[in-house]
Amino acid sequence: MRWVFATLGLLAVALGGLWLLQGLDIVRIRPILCFADCAVMRGGSLTWTLIGATAAIAGGVATWRALRRS
Repeated sequence: MRWVFATLGLLAVALGGLWLLQGLDIVRIRPILCFADCAVMRGGSLTWTLIGATAAIAGGVATWRALRRS
């Protein structure tokens, strides 16, 4: 079970890092699948920067705790 949490934690770190970089306007990715008004994000976004940082930190903590258990 700990490998499941470690894998989910690593996934959260990866997605959080991507969202953080997009929020800081370092990485720009075109939308792939849209259901409504679809537009490329222009400029940085404080909201996505905070969401990305939070997800990356939470994923790192989850991975560390999952691999630390004996």
